[in-house]
Amino acid sequence: MGDVDDTLRRAPLFRGLDDAAAENLKTRMSDIDVARGRTIFHEGDPGDALYVVLSGKIKLVRHAPDGRENLLAVLGPAEMFGELSVFDPGPRQTTATAVTRAKVKRLLQSEVGPWLHEHPEVALSLLHQLAHRLRRTSESAADLVFTDVPGRVAKALLELSQRFGVPGPDGLHVHHDLTQEELAQLVGASRETVNKALAEFAQRGWIRLEQKSVTLTDVDRLLRRSK
Repeated sequence: MGDVDDTLRRAPLFRGLDDAAAENLKTRMSDIDVARGRTIFHEGDPGDALYVVLSGKIKLVRHAPDGRENLLAVLGPAEMFGELSVFDPGPRQTTATAVTRAKVKRLLQSEVGPWLHEHPEVALSLLHQLAHRLRRTSESAADLVFTDVPGRVAKALLELSQRFGVPGPDGLHVHHDLTQEELAQLVGASRETVNKALAEFAQRGWIRLEQKSVTLTDVDRLLRRSK
C-alpha cells in the first residue's frame, strides 16, 4: 500500500477492516484538495458527510454570538472530523478550515448507512471516536475552571506534540502552523497571557520558540506544569 492507503488505514473509519473491505470503502470516498485558509464547512451547515485528513492540518472552530472564536482542535493525517453526521445529520456544530494546504477524503452520509449495516464493527469504532471527542471536550471545560493559563498552555503544547511532534537531537520539534492568536484560542485565554506563559517556559529552558513551531526541550517539566 502507498502512503495514502497507510494513512487511511490508521483512521477510525478503517480500523478492523480487511484489505478487501478497506479498498471497497475507499472507492466510495472522494478526494478534496483544500487550499490554506479555505473553509470545508461552516457551523450551521447541513451535516452531510464525514472527512479523513490525508495530509496537512485542519482546525475546528466554534463562534460565540459576539464573534469570538474558540479553537477546539487541530487535526492531522489519519484523523477524522464531521463524523457526528453519521449518527445525527443535523447542522454542523463547528467550522472546519485548513490551517495549511491539505488533502482530505470525503464520505457522504448517504453512503455511510448501507456500509455500517454490512460492517457494524465500523460503527463501534466511530462511536469510540465520538466518545473520545466528548471526553476531551469535558476535560477542556474542566481545565478552564481548575487549571491556570500556564498549565493549559503546557497541556496544549504536549497535545500538539502527540500529533505533530518529531524527535530531534535537541528535543521534540512541533511544527503546529498556528498563529499566536490561534494558540490563544486553543487555550481559551488572551494572546498576551499565552505569550507571557510561553516566554516564561522559554526562559526556564523548557521550550524553544520558533516561527509557527516550538521545540519541547524538557517534556517532563511541561508534564508536571500541565497538571
